[in-house]
Amino acid sequence: MPWDDEDLETGPLPKWFQIADRLRRAIEKGEFTEGDALPSEAVLGRRFGVSRTTARSALDDLENARLVARASGRGSIVLAPQVDQPLNLLSGFGDDMRSRGLRPGARTLFVRAARVTSEAAAGLGVDPATHTTCVQRLLLADGTAIAHSVVWLHPATLTAGQPTPGDLDDGSLYAWIERASGLRIASGSQFIEAEAAGEELARHLGLSPGDPVITARRTSRAEGGQVLEYVATRYRADRYRFRVELVRP
Repeated sequence: MPWDDEDLETGPLPKWFQIADRLRRAIEKGEFTEGDALPSEAVLGRRFGVSRTTARSALDDLENARLVARASGRGSIVLAPQVDQPLNLLSGFGDDMRSRGLRPGARTLFVRAARVTSEAAAGLGVDPATHTTCVQRLLLADGTAIAHSVVWLHPATLTAGQPTPGDLDDGSLYAWIERASGLRIASGSQFIEAEAAGEELARHLGLSPGDPVITARRTSRAEGGQVLEYVATRYRADRYRFRVELVRP
């Protein structure tokens, strides 16, 4: 049934909420897709017999949920869907994308040997003078860059040499680590915080400098506790979010 096929109900639910809910469902069903403009406040007001203030509240609700963005002269534009990552699961980026019906991809910016940064040394648990392999990549969903990652590999993963850009663009970093070292990533610890994109990061992710990004810093370990990698991944805040399932004790 089209989103605007029936009139609003009279009852406890505010009219702005009913309009927002219908538009949200229409976006989920594909009646409106990325780049489409939603009906204007005036159009919504005429269709449902509500004030522009009520219609504006409905569109504000969708903007707050990051389903649309207001564009001057164009109205409320539907955004690409956000990717949800549950925080209780440790999985590779490709697995996350495929589980959500998105086509994963990566573009390796460089693979090189370098002295670890102080942050990476602490994450890997190695001496600050250690040299190891650093990998910088853009992570793609349906061909669009939504994250930038800097991975420092523990020397224990490099017994067969370092990966090539081709290894990583055509496959999974986790799969390469397991194949090269015989060790499987089984657990990890992660810290998440908000940051502002610098000029270089903004250029990579198609953002403006100062736009918000979600930064996840993770140390990954093998089943026996051996540290295998330290990675800092910065996600576009408008395309990615983390989900936590809570249980009351």
